[in-house]
Amino acid sequence: MRRTRWDVLSSKLDVLDQSLTANGKLRSARSNVGHEAIEEIVLDYRKALSDFAIARARFPGTWAARHLAQLVARANHRLRTDGEQRKGLGLAQFYRVTFPRLFQRMRTEILLCVALFLVGILLGVALTTLTPTAGAAFLGHDAIAGLERGEIWTDAIQGGSSMFSAAIARNNMKVAMTAWAGGLLAGIGSLYIVFFNGLMLGVIVATTVHYAMQGALFEFISAHGPLELTLILVAGAAGLHMGRAMISDGDRPRGQRLAEAAKTSLLVLLGCLPFFLTLGFIEGFLSPAASLPLSLKLSVGIALELAFIAVALRPVPANHALDVSVGSL
Repeated sequence: MRRTRWDVLSSKLDVLDQSLTANGKLRSARSNVGHEAIEEIVLDYRKALSDFAIARARFPGTWAARHLAQLVARANHRLRTDGEQRKGLGLAQFYRVTFPRLFQRMRTEILLCVALFLVGILLGVALTTLTPTAGAAFLGHDAIAGLERGEIWTDAIQGGSSMFSAAIARNNMKVAMTAWAGGLLAGIGSLYIVFFNGLMLGVIVATTVHYAMQGALFEFISAHGPLELTLILVAGAAGLHMGRAMISDGDRPRGQRLAEAAKTSLLVLLGCLPFFLTLGFIEGFLSPAASLPLSLKLSVGIALELAFIAVALRPVPANHALDVSVGSL
């Protein structure tokens, strides 16, 4: 009976060995050895370790004692090696599987936020077109006075410093965190942030068009604007995902649904963190640089947006193991 158990453990270790290449890197087929299989190996290893302790104490020098010594040593080495490699690949695995899977799980919330954002833009444009003075309520009288002189407020931004870049990154993440936390108000706070940002963008665009300064605005936001707006919408959708869990009916307890939705939305938000940091650098150094051509800034803006879309919409096999623990980061 016990020898059969030892043989089973040896066979499982053979499978784990086959998932490793000669240089110790995991193959792409490593997904075939999922967490459940590893947990089974660990359980069998503990049983074999217990058997080895008994054999070494009661039957030293026997075949069983020698065999178990080799088996537990091999299992210990393989589990340690595999664990280190899985830890090293954790970040890559997150962006290759976990982030796109969770992002695509929130597609309904994302589409709703996009629709609400567009409604806000249209309302802002309509409001400012009918009442040009409405721009002062969002931009302030000093900004409007500058537009009347043919100057735009972005001309006063002096970039090119790491402190300025870090301040921008913090502000962007603050807006995103506010949109996400708004989900705790049954999603209403998240919807408000999304709508308000759309309304403000519509007012700003219509106001600059009114003063024929839309070209200067477009040149400033072309490098960072597309991705920045996308990340705000994603943060709002993440908050809305929590809000839906609070008010929707289901078979599971509401607290359990909310905890799962909070974990999912938080992981999506954390997955956006590198893009927020990149935006801080772009908005701090590239966007205010008047010496750089519009074509370069626009190319950077399009490239950043496409990079995020490529990561977020990456196809993930349905049978691929999904790790939704914060520790996977």
